[in-house]
This record gives sequence, structure tokens and C-alpha cells, in this order.
Amino acid sequence: MDFIRILIFCLLAAIVASLGSALYYLYTGHGDSRKMLRALTVRISLSIALFMLLLIAWRAGLLTPRGLHH
Repeated sequence: MDFIRILIFCLLAAIVASLGSALYYLYTGHGDSRKMLRALTVRISLSIALFMLLLIAWRAGLLTPRGLHH
């Protein structure tokens, strides 16, 4: 179960890093938007992979929702 949590954390970090690189390419692109587009495509792909991982882990019983306790 800890492996899944580490994998989720790594995917979240990669998503933030890809978003940061897209922001960097936005400011220093000099009219070439291919690098920024590639970084945003990677971010979307990682987001979809994270969503699928969460669904699979939940259905397999590796993650359980805890909810909010009042």
C-alpha cells in the first residue's frame, strides 16, 4: 500500500514539474510554442495516468476513502 502512495506522490510531483516547465517555456519561448505544447501534453497524459491509477487502486482495494469525520 505504501508503494501506491509513493507512486501517487511521484506522479503529482511530475505533473507540477511539467506545468512549471510549460510556464518557463511560455516566458522564454521566443515565439516557439512546440516545447510548451509538449510540456502541457505530458502534463495531461500524467494526469490521466494518475486518475486511472487511483481508480484501479480503489477498485483493487489498495486505497480506501476515509471521508470527513465531524
